[in-house]
Amino acid sequence: MSELVSASGTVHWVGAGLSTGSGLAALCDAADRVLLWHRTEERAGQSLAALGLTGRAEPRAFTLAALTADLAPGDVVVSMLPAPEHAPLLAACVERGAHFACSSYVSDAVLEQVPAAAAAGVVVLTEAGLDPGIDHLFAQGLIARAREAIGAESAASYRLTSYCGGIPAVPNEFKYRFSWAPAGVLGALRSPARYIEDGAETTAARPWEATRPHTIDGETFEVYPNRDSVPFVDQYGLPATWKPQTFVRGTLRLDGWLRAWDAVFEELKAGDAQRIGALAQELAARYPTTDADRDRVVLAVCLDAQGGSGETWAGRYLLDLEGAAEESAMARCVSRTLALGVRHILDGSLPPGLSRAAETPERSEEWLAELGRDGVDFTLRVEP
Repeated sequence: MSELVSASGTVHWVGAGLSTGSGLAALCDAADRVLLWHRTEERAGQSLAALGLTGRAEPRAFTLAALTADLAPGDVVVSMLPAPEHAPLLAACVERGAHFACSSYVSDAVLEQVPAAAAAGVVVLTEAGLDPGIDHLFAQGLIARAREAIGAESAASYRLTSYCGGIPAVPNEFKYRFSWAPAGVLGALRSPARYIEDGAETTAARPWEATRPHTIDGETFEVYPNRDSVPFVDQYGLPATWKPQTFVRGTLRLDGWLRAWDAVFEELKAGDAQRIGALAQELAARYPTTDADRDRVVLAVCLDAQGGSGETWAGRYLLDLEGAAEESAMARCVSRTLALGVRHILDGSLPPGLSRAAETPERSEEWLAELGRDGVDFTLRVEP
């Protein structure tokens, strides 16, 4: 690993979609210079005006070539583009000695470039949003407390569940509000989910078929597993002497979602890619995200552990936020968490190479305290 490239103080925020919010404003306070790259310079300027940031950040028309030409060593590139577009941006960063940050999961294309980034002294920050991001921070915080209560060397069994969802603040007939592209939502539902249930690895070929009720503070939701939960057992650093009875990272929806989406599931079962693409467009038109409706974000991470001698520990983090006229709850959670990570790139506290939002319990506690001060409210409940 090479010596860390010192941050220049310049941040390039690429993309101004639904998850760009007050985190960008926070960086205008923390960085020496901020540039917002969007489809056109005019669109970038309009986005800055909508966020009240006219004159505080510079609008730019995005092309990869234009961004690359503007990069200087130590700059930070924040990608708000779709995940498949992260790898070309990272390649430009490695070439120019600039740091990279995004809120997405680590893709294989990004992972392949991490050795080169580390050798160049470049930070690659990923999974620094809501889910993934804040969910990792919550899990690390709970695990650290359980380890202290039960002992990392002791035999134990545990149940860890992590459910997150962006939902309408006022339930509608569709029981959903699109907070990202409908095509992406449908694509995620078509991907098998792997998780641990009753002590054994389980795969749901159609994740929605594993939907079950889940009650939080007396309110019933519907939850289902998402993506591959199993690698996070190691990523979270759970003790080897602890055996998972349940380990699932999944998606949370309003009660009644499964029934409301029945016609959508029939289309997904048929598997016609062209038809599913058309369906995504139809759903976007039928259930548009407007300035009048409000979103709600619910993230609940729970850990129950039982030691071999009968001692028990249980804890839960809950985030339940409603959006406002000036900013959606989703944009607040994603952009402020990402901005927090970028601030730590700017202050030089992240090492070269790959970092995720929560690499250690100590960092998790630090970042959660900072998020709380930044207006991302959550609660911790511990039952001895």
